Amino acid sequence: MMDFKKKFSKRFDFVLFTVVMLLCIYGIMMVISATASLNNPRLIKMQIISAILGLIAILALSCIDYKILGKLYIPIYIVCNLLLVAVLIFGTGDEDWGARSWLSIGSFAFQPAELAKIGVIISVAKIIDKYKNTINEPLVLLKILLFAGLPIGLIAVQPDFGTAVVFVFFLFVMLFAADLKFKYFRYAIMLGFISLPILWFSLKDYQRKRVLNFLDPEHDTSDSGYQAMQAKIAVGSGKLHGRGLFKGVQTQFGYIPEKHTDLIFAVIGEELGLIGGIILLLLYFIMLYRLVKIAQETKDTFGSLMVIGIAGMLGIHIWENIAMTIGLMPITGIPLPFISYGGTFLLINMTCIGIALSVGMKKEGLKF
Repeated sequence: MMDFKKKFSKRFDFVLFTVVMLLCIYGIMMVISATASLNNPRLIKMQIISAILGLIAILALSCIDYKILGKLYIPIYIVCNLLLVAVLIFGTGDEDWGARSWLSIGSFAFQPAELAKIGVIISVAKIIDKYKNTINEPLVLLKILLFAGLPIGLIAVQPDFGTAVVFVFFLFVMLFAADLKFKYFRYAIMLGFISLPILWFSLKDYQRKRVLNFLDPEHDTSDSGYQAMQAKIAVGSGKLHGRGLFKGVQTQFGYIPEKHTDLIFAVIGEELGLIGGIILLLLYFIMLYRLVKIAQETKDTFGSLMVIGIAGMLGIHIWENIAMTIGLMPITGIPLPFISYGGTFLLINMTCIGIALSVGMKKEGLKF
């Protein structure tokens, strides 16, 4: 037992764990501020409960052999796709958010796409591991792409293109890490440019307006461009030190839509200023660095690809959310990891960290 505790304390990534806990505390603090004017303590309660459950998941998963997940990748893949099909049939959210993304079971509601993120990362990591020696053969690559493409397609038809982009990005990152030849990425980029007109006409009216507002920020500031404009005003007004927690004008007087979810970085920018934003980015940098370090040091391909997929998924979320808030990307419904309100989202992110810590624990053969 003493030998196990010694190995655990030596190989457990306390830096990654600590940074994630600090991000959760940061997030709870910002959710409290963002919801202060909403007079809805249930939101804060749910975020705290999700963080506690996430902490339990991290500690439990870090002590479990992650290779068990590889053995279950087919059932995991099937369940993820069944949930995505179910949301197309029974889902809700299209009237409020323009996409049928939620499943409700009694009073409990969740987004299957969030569960599918970790499920697809596990499944794709395993299938790439199975074909790692022949991945550059066109038929093998096609098989992998079709395998990964099914859940991405189901998410795209919700339609939730923002989340679909997240899946595409971490898939590319995993394939790159698996030493896929660069020519295939070149072909994919060319195909992407060619398909832009098709993508444009497949967008809904509100999605096209978001793109137009991104290209011309003053195009429609009173309606479709209102979110983007108010977010930038909030971030800009925070200056260096911010107006102070609970003192943001745009935040506390309700000018920022979705201020506790998608646009919570605008709250950070206004109330904590540039310094608060830099502290958050520093925490994110350390987290992603530790994840990449675990992936690099892990000799097992399956474990390494899972961690690099997790890093890719979190990284694109961070980029998309912050970039859309400051006007570098069109507005999408992409939340900020560990910061935005959302029980399912927070729990899945913390579950991912637990899996990554498990991979880090096993990279040198620690037995449980």
